[in-house]
Amino acid sequence: MMLCLSLLSLPLWAAGKTKTETSATKTPGLELAALATQVTGIAISPMLGVSAVGAYRWAQAHTDAEKAALPWFAHPEFWALGLLLVCAVGAKDALGATLPPGWKKPLDVIEVIENKASGLVAAGAVVPSLVTLGSKMIMQSSGLGATVDLHTTGLAMLPVATFDTSWLLSILMVPLSVVVFAVVWLSSHAITVLILLSPWGAIDAVLKGLRTSLLGLVTATAWIDPVVGATLSVVIILLAWLMAGWAFRLTTFGSVFCWDFFTVRRKRFQLLADGNKVFTGDKLEGVPQRTYGRLYQAPEGGLTLKFRPWLVLPERTAVVPREGLVVGRGMFYSEVLGHDAQTDQNHTVLLLPPRYLGHEELFARTYHISGTCEVGLRRAWSWIREAVGFGGPKPAVAS
Repeated sequence: MMLCLSLLSLPLWAAGKTKTETSATKTPGLELAALATQVTGIAISPMLGVSAVGAYRWAQAHTDAEKAALPWFAHPEFWALGLLLVCAVGAKDALGATLPPGWKKPLDVIEVIENKASGLVAAGAVVPSLVTLGSKMIMQSSGLGATVDLHTTGLAMLPVATFDTSWLLSILMVPLSVVVFAVVWLSSHAITVLILLSPWGAIDAVLKGLRTSLLGLVTATAWIDPVVGATLSVVIILLAWLMAGWAFRLTTFGSVFCWDFFTVRRKRFQLLADGNKVFTGDKLEGVPQRTYGRLYQAPEGGLTLKFRPWLVLPERTAVVPREGLVVGRGMFYSEVLGHDAQTDQNHTVLLLPPRYLGHEELFARTYHISGTCEVGLRRAWSWIREAVGFGGPKPAVAS
């Protein structure tokens, strides 16, 4: 985490050189490249990025008047707390690799919620503030300055008006920057959801390391050469755009998971007679994995899934194969498993949100599924209990 924070501060340090050094080198293109890198870096890790930018601005303000004029995220009350949260998350990930499976899952849920909240704050307040300031710097570095003077023609050439034109550039750049931030953040947040769904701490550490390395690479290349850093940022933005659908479905699953987990919805959940909400697994033909929809049962017994792509597009219908279905009871969420006759293996057809925990038997009866079994960590825990002799008495064998 400290390495990542140091790398993130490098382009900010470079941007803070004296006016004598920067006046000869700063151009609108370089200012735009630095802005693109900052937006991309904050989108990859909102809390770390916003806290680092705020800490740097506070350190660069030398007088009380300058510090009083800083934006809210540059005050120590915010960025110090943000950095403490980042350290806590780093400690959680470091210790999680040594903890038994599932022990740090509640903390992973908190991290998902924190990432959503910090992303919303960054998109709504921090990114527009950075873009507005960047627009003024771009106008100044272009030689036009932040103002335009209108003169009348005549002997005196008297100035008529002077007004700030940087807001025109901000009107164009702020919406575009927020969209870019949202696309990159969506893919980065998907990694946080994968950490939430991962059963092993070692996998969590690998996923978090990949994201941290990507953030370090972006900031390091921006410090070495702003154009190279901006080019890498554009590549990341394009890749995030291509993965937007996958990331959106994963983010939706993570949001439902966290809501069900923290509100303990399983205690007040009532199964419907038909049309219950589920997610798709990895073996439903023609439907992307983790698509959110409702499961319906036809009078003749067939199962269908009705869903809306991106949750708002026209409704579609997919057939859910009924052969060999069984409901798997998990520790954090359950599944509906199907059997592949060719490979003689079970595969996930549907994913049930945490609200279904304890309702698997009723779900199986409602949709006329043959039965239930234990899967995931619950299955592993049952095996451990039996192995150490706590699996309950075994039936006596007649002699």
